[in-house]
Amino acid sequence: MAKIIYQIVEHDGGWAYKSGGVYSEPFSSHEDAVAAAKRAAAEQELPGATETIEYEDDKGIWHVEVDPGDDRPDTEVVDEEE
Repeated sequence: MAKIIYQIVEHDGGWAYKSGGVYSEPFSSHEDAVAAAKRAAAEQELPGATETIEYEDDKGIWHVEVDPGDDRPDTEVVDEEE
């Protein structure tokens, strides 16, 4: 299972969370950045709806798969300040 880490960092004159090298918008306080990271992490763990996925591979063959929407990553908020 995949794991997504949200790291709290100083950024652009305030605080932000960073995941996979991408920064969130800056927040004026450390506490606001932590709260936003926790919300984002919780949303990533929510299961989605079952969806049918259709795609064509590099050989021109079409495939149909069903994604049950429950394969969600584990998440963690890392805050060096705590």
